[in-house]
Amino acid sequence: MLGCALYFSVPGSSRLLPWMGAALAGAMSVIIVLSRRGQQPGRLVPVIGVIACLLAGLALGLVRSEARTAAFEGAPVIDTGERAVAVSGWLQAIDRSGSGRMRLMIAVPASADAPEYRVRVLGDPGPVTPGETIRVRAVLQPPREAVIPGGYDLAFQSYFRRLAGTGYAIAPAEPGPELNGRAPLRWARRNLARLRFAMAQRIRSHLPERSGALAAALLTGDRSGMDRSDMEALRTAGLGHLLAISGLHMALLAGGLFFGVRAGLAAITPWARRHDPARPAAWLALVAAVIYLLLSGAAIPTQRAFIMTAAMLGALLARRRALSFHTLALALILVLLLTPEAVIAPGFQMSFAAVTALMAVAQAWQGHRPPPAPLQRPGWFRQFFGGMATTSLVAGLATGGFAAFHFHRMASFGLAGNLMVMPVFSLLVMPAGILALCLMPLGLEAVPLWVMGWGLERVLDMAHWVSSWPGALQPLRGAPGWVLLVYVMGFAGLLLGRGPWRLIGVGGVLIAALGWAFYTPPDLFISRQGVVVARSEDGADWQVSHGRRDRFAVRVFLESQGVTAPPERAPLHCDDWGCRQPIGNEAAVLIHLRNPDDWQTDCQRADLILSEMDWPQHRVRQCAARVIMPDSLARQGSALVWLQEDGRIRVRHVRPADDQRAWFRRPVLRLRD
Repeated sequence: MLGCALYFSVPGSSRLLPWMGAALAGAMSVIIVLSRRGQQPGRLVPVIGVIACLLAGLALGLVRSEARTAAFEGAPVIDTGERAVAVSGWLQAIDRSGSGRMRLMIAVPASADAPEYRVRVLGDPGPVTPGETIRVRAVLQPPREAVIPGGYDLAFQSYFRRLAGTGYAIAPAEPGPELNGRAPLRWARRNLARLRFAMAQRIRSHLPERSGALAAALLTGDRSGMDRSDMEALRTAGLGHLLAISGLHMALLAGGLFFGVRAGLAAITPWARRHDPARPAAWLALVAAVIYLLLSGAAIPTQRAFIMTAAMLGALLARRRALSFHTLALALILVLLLTPEAVIAPGFQMSFAAVTALMAVAQAWQGHRPPPAPLQRPGWFRQFFGGMATTSLVAGLATGGFAAFHFHRMASFGLAGNLMVMPVFSLLVMPAGILALCLMPLGLEAVPLWVMGWGLERVLDMAHWVSSWPGALQPLRGAPGWVLLVYVMGFAGLLLGRGPWRLIGVGGVLIAALGWAFYTPPDLFISRQGVVVARSEDGADWQVSHGRRDRFAVRVFLESQGVTAPPERAPLHCDDWGCRQPIGNEAAVLIHLRNPDDWQTDCQRADLILSEMDWPQHRVRQCAARVIMPDSLARQGSALVWLQEDGRIRVRHVRPADDQRAWFRRPVLRLRD
């Protein structure tokens, strides 16, 4: 995990491989020499062995990440400017953007000009449904890089999904020409997309609009019918995990089938005396888990849940212990071998964090709980709701830090929302949904879907009620990347360590919390288009230099600073040469320069110059102020600026100037209309 994270976070980290290999070879040589001499090295060999294992793991993560990256070399990007072009392929999926508009994912088969790629278009699908061929005229641009340094990077994510362009359609889509060739994998994907869409339509046809859209999202992963207000209410109430098909859904499906089939077979006394009812039940549950994985879209949390479910069912078939950290480690290794780039994704981190915390608490409880009294009743009501409260609390605490770091907000009443909703969801909604899936091939899904829909209406009502409480969603200020690294290591030491290692883990978590609390936020933000967001003269509010341009980038930056109110317009003092803007009680002066003829005077009276044209390098070196030019913003992206007490200015762009990683240098594909 650390090897993969190092590769995707630090440019040029693969150059460490020779040094790791040399250190690994040296460690193994020491172990071999000491072992052959028959000496008693005490704890030396185990310590060297642990170091060798760590080096081998880091090297494996780097090698696998580099191989995965190289496999997508040549994946193109598309930039049509303001011109609309025709795109033909087949429709993979329909979902909704953050603004609630319909969004089409179109797969374009490989041709003589380019390998297979995908485009994502905002528009009306018209009569076309997923799995069918499609043709649409759209304006496309390359996937956007991170808006702020350290933010969500669509350019990185799209590289591994072969997403070549995003944009908007200028007219409704229409059926496209038939695709050439009979690729078996494409045929399977198209039919799976047709099946998922047909199931989602069938589910929505039996239920009202609101509950039907949520039921389709839970059972097939199709969120195209979800209302934006319902999705936001679930997230604000701490119930956003219900929308991600992951461990809970997989456990309810596979676990419910396993225990139900085993109980039914055990009731057949003559057969149960000769055979183990658990084995056929495990096989049936495993087949159902595979089908559910394919139908749900196989996202990273779903992959993790499936691998752990398969490992647990396999352990039952092999008559081995099922629930252990070995199962979790196996799932972690397999997911990273398949998709190493997932290591920096919030879904990966939160999914594994929740499972790790739940397993650690479960094992600690099993080791310390007192044995039940001989005549004591089980107290199922207390056990169920006590377990539900403990599970919600542990999972919420485990994922809260990751959610706050990535999304800059925290659901204040997540525990209350989960305690109210999860009994209905676990005992009514998902069992009815699983029964509906099993009965759907027979056409008997109407009754269980009605039960599921009734339960989902109650879930949505409670989610909207909790989200309406004052202070339900608390905005938080962002933190630097090292805080997350220290937090992850402390989190792992706390849950997986023993003895003093747990104290070291607690120390790591506390250091991360202190680093976050005392982190110095930037003094101003400069977007890629040259819009400046800076602190006001009293330092309490934020002000923007331009009210219309780059509003999305401005909003993303302010959310990263825990600010939800729109910024005010900055008081600019302008003349024919440019504009002067004081920053933070006039601690510094920023000049928006239009005409560089009088650049020497500007360099003397300003701390920072944002120029609208590029300067020669010799002039930049002669200027006493820090100069940021359009060329650097175009090559390196937007920038955060810190004004330090000693008068120096620190600037951090989205990416370094010498960063030549593959997802930043994709070839441009020119589409012909």
